[in-house]
Amino acid sequence: MRRFIITVLLSLCFAGAASGDSLKIIAERMFDGEAMLTDGPYAVLITDGIITDIGTPSTVADADRTVTTSTLMPGMIDAHTHVLLHPYDETPWTEQVLNESWAERTLRARNHMAATLRAGFTTIRDLGSEGAGYQDVGIRDALAKGVLIGPRMQVAGRALVATGSYAPRGYIEQADIPLGAEPADGDDLIRITRDQIGHGIDFVKVYADYRWGPGGVARPTFLQAELETIVAVARSSGRVTVAHAATDEGMRRATMAGVVSIEHGDGGSLETFQLMRDKGVLWCPTLMAGEAIARYQGWTGDYNQAPARVRAQQAAFTRALEAGVGFCMGSDAGVFDHGDNAEEMILMVRYGLSPLETLRAATSVNARLMGLASEVGRIAVGLVGDLVLLTGDPTSDITLLRAPEAVVQAGMLVDDRAP
Repeated sequence: MRRFIITVLLSLCFAGAASGDSLKIIAERMFDGEAMLTDGPYAVLITDGIITDIGTPSTVADADRTVTTSTLMPGMIDAHTHVLLHPYDETPWTEQVLNESWAERTLRARNHMAATLRAGFTTIRDLGSEGAGYQDVGIRDALAKGVLIGPRMQVAGRALVATGSYAPRGYIEQADIPLGAEPADGDDLIRITRDQIGHGIDFVKVYADYRWGPGGVARPTFLQAELETIVAVARSSGRVTVAHAATDEGMRRATMAGVVSIEHGDGGSLETFQLMRDKGVLWCPTLMAGEAIARYQGWTGDYNQAPARVRAQQAAFTRALEAGVGFCMGSDAGVFDHGDNAEEMILMVRYGLSPLETLRAATSVNARLMGLASEVGRIAVGLVGDLVLLTGDPTSDITLLRAPEAVVQAGMLVDDRAP
């Protein structure tokens, strides 16, 4: 039985669910993960954590508990988080990596997970422990045992960087400074990629570029052949590879190597976005991270006076729309507050993606990206009962996602679960 289903069953046990527990939700309208259905009212029945019937209030059987809402949608999925980080205006990234114990970072992650779940994000893809070893693997496994509440996770562990390219750096040469990811090169790539897989990661993350060029400018890190090696090793184990890439060349190399998604991508050209479209590589723009950092540096949020990084994000988003690239939704929460993940979706709409496409990106598209389409991301019989209840129509006002009326995970109202 797959890890994800085990997580569902254990979550139900932890929540105190008994065999036969059922929940009926009646909604005026329903976003099913693909389309907004408006000829309601609709009714969804969840039994033992699984959706067992969908119909009208009169055709769906009564349940142990019934709740009503304006709009029902699948639990949202954030495809780029860092639960072991907290906002950089609280503590800079370097200070977190060097001065916070793994115990502190793991305890913080517990709070981050609860906030994310209560915000309506019932599944996440965590993009690296950022210097905390394999604590993310441990958090994922503790979650499966019912030790804490939070969204179900896929994790990347330490992540891969080219030697000399990542941070922290700038210290005296005799100091042994821990890095935010694991360096590997050439012949070591196969061994280290396999070692990370052996530690239980769900997918491989690679930094295809970083700010290591002259003057700190972003430049590609791994050679094309090295990226292809990483992807091949991951694929042979049944795993996919995702790439941090902000430069056009880094994005191009990673796309040609066979990654499934590009994270950030501010420097992508129209041609590279078209290449991604043709190769089926999704783009995770992480707009909120760029805007949050700009605000930490003094930007007031006035788009008429947007700093260079925000303007670059806007321009890249416009090129991606023109190219017809596929969008996934990943917020980079950790750079900013966990629980504010929906701010990424609000920005995606502001930048030009339709509300409906944005909702799809955070549900059915992300589920397919993560290999979970048969389990989550849609409202369909046989899928896990992860749902979000909203007051109002998010296709008319995407900001409604900031304050869900209620969140259901595996058929249990989150507010009913232990803290």
